[in-house]
Amino acid sequence: MDLRLDGKRVILTAGAAGIGHVTLKTFVEAGAEVFICDVDKRALDEVRDSFQTVGTLQADVSDPNDVDRLFDLALERLGGLDILLNNAGIAGPTAPVEEVELDHWRQTLDINITGQFLCAKRAVPHLKASGGGSIVNLSSAAGRFGFPLRSPYAASKWAVVGFTKSLAIELGPSKIRVNAICPGAVAGDRINRVIQAKAEARGVPFEEMYRSYANTASMQTLIDPQDIANMMLFICSDAGHLVSGQVLGVDGNVEFLR
Repeated sequence: MDLRLDGKRVILTAGAAGIGHVTLKTFVEAGAEVFICDVDKRALDEVRDSFQTVGTLQADVSDPNDVDRLFDLALERLGGLDILLNNAGIAGPTAPVEEVELDHWRQTLDINITGQFLCAKRAVPHLKASGGGSIVNLSSAAGRFGFPLRSPYAASKWAVVGFTKSLAIELGPSKIRVNAICPGAVAGDRINRVIQAKAEARGVPFEEMYRSYANTASMQTLIDPQDIANMMLFICSDAGHLVSGQVLGVDGNVEFLR
């Protein structure tokens, strides 16, 4: 199976840490030319030190001006575009709906879904000019299930699925495939913070809440970021050339969310 991406031009959002950083490494190793953005300056500095061929920009995908700067710089450096990886997202607040602040609700949706819209809007003309390509949008298992105490996050991730399905239909005639990936709980600092917040909200120990997160999946495990990167690589490669409009769970079969 050929999973090489030699010469493919890629824009990856939130590419300096977590899932994004692992995805960056995976795509570079597969031969892609990558330009990333992130809000974390220190993480971007580390990427510059480790990946001299990768273009970087500090940018917030919820800010239209930042997205314009991202695409202007990336397209100048890459000379075109074949793949957009909409990875940026935040966890949002953990609270009963009546306690969620409007500003926190808006921030979660602005980054998690409006950011994907802004990036896709800029990317599509260039993907068409390339004769086709691939867009991958990060959703979540929370885009398939209700998620108590996490309503802003779940609402944004359900929106990603609808956005993905709509774009796949709209862009299919232009040979642009669009898919969403729905990770389960991905091991790392971010999910630990989420679990800690939910444990505090429910008055239970962190360890108990951690086990409950793992037990929502049939395989009773959290997800390694590399598993997400591997799925992205497959659907962006020639091996995945007919995979479009799909909502792909990489989650050990999540059965429900707590």
